Amino acid sequence: MTALSPSMDHGVLADVVPGARVRDVALVLGGAAFVGLASQLSVPLPFTPVPLSLATFAVLLVGAGLGWQRALPSMLLFMGAGMAGVPWFADASSGWAMPSFGYIVGYVAAATLVGHLARSGADRTALRTFALMTLGSLTIYAFGVPWLAASLDVGLGQALMLGVVPFLVGDLIKTAAASALLPAAWSWVDRRHPR
Repeated sequence: MTALSPSMDHGVLADVVPGARVRDVALVLGGAAFVGLASQLSVPLPFTPVPLSLATFAVLLVGAGLGWQRALPSMLLFMGAGMAGVPWFADASSGWAMPSFGYIVGYVAAATLVGHLARSGADRTALRTFALMTLGSLTIYAFGVPWLAASLDVGLGQALMLGVVPFLVGDLIKTAAASALLPAAWSWVDRRHPR
């Protein structure tokens, strides 16, 4: 059994918030808004149409914190509202006809996958969280890079140079931050809500 294999339901951080349905609706809306706000913390890069932003970090935290049952509708709401004109994609953009839209589709898949694995306890230790966040980032790239290549009419190698290589150091920093943050949050929750 690998460190990320789902074996049993350990719950996610959002499960400790009381309120059932009202809580779930608020968390879905809050997750979408959190990713929308994090998307605005972006820096356009002159050599690529993909901006540097905190959106991927937010997406992976939403997945781990909310679990897949809340993260999936949250990211579908984020994507759907942005496609309908809400200017909360990076640089206050919206729509789908942009080279970086594949990454947004990847947000849905990554948050769902990370949420599913977090529910099985993959976010409880720094090492497992690091592996979880790395897998989530790779999932985003798996959707974003092919869309970028098709959108710009470039080969896969060029798309990797434009849409992955410039972001690797930032991804490493975000992954390390999540690897500290999530286990610390669980430690705090476990002290407040002993099982």
